[in-house]
Amino acid sequence: MDDFDVHGIDVSHYQGRIDWPTVSEQGSILFLLQPLKEEITRISIFCDNWDLMRMYEIKRGAYHFFRPNTPVNLQIANFVDNVELEAGDLPPVLDVETYDGASKLEIISGMRQWLYAIEIHYNVKPIIYTNLKFFNKNLAGQFRDYPLWIARYNTREPRLADSREWDFWQYGNKGTLAGIEGYVDFNVFQGDLESLDSMCYEPAAVISEQRED
Repeated sequence: MDDFDVHGIDVSHYQGRIDWPTVSEQGSILFLLQPLKEEITRISIFCDNWDLMRMYEIKRGAYHFFRPNTPVNLQIANFVDNVELEAGDLPPVLDVETYDGASKLEIISGMRQWLYAIEIHYNVKPIIYTNLKFFNKNLAGQFRDYPLWIARYNTREPRLADSREWDFWQYGNKGTLAGIEGYVDFNVFQGDLESLDSMCYEPAAVISEQRED
């Protein structure tokens, strides 16, 4: 993975409280993702980690695990009620990996609803995360204007069925890092840090007009 300039990890509530000062000293970490869950204890862990990532100047992002059988409006509310983006944060990420008895069309429809609402709310285009098999079977040819984060645990880069380029690649799930208990997922970004920054959230400019007397 030495050919890639930007490396990062993603963590979850399973890692519990993280030693962010130790993590921040390791220069290879340029972005992290923290999944958001509905349970109160997990939201508390998320909020603590979210604030500490900003404190230690770690590029941060949040993703939502999509549940096809849960009303989409509730999933949208859960995200916007708990994630306040600041300048330089990664765009919201929609993690889509399961069917839960839903059809392909139902999943795509629900995804569109979530993605559109989140894009309108934050004024930034969300990222779609999924594994290579799920993408090729269900999402190839869809959502072409959204960045893609593809999981494929292999040394060979993902090859998408619709010949698209991936933006992020999760290439391993057994990584270890000082300051974090348990395994973490390792990722790379297909671009340099400047390209990553251009994708990130920026608050809408506020234009004030001063009336002349």
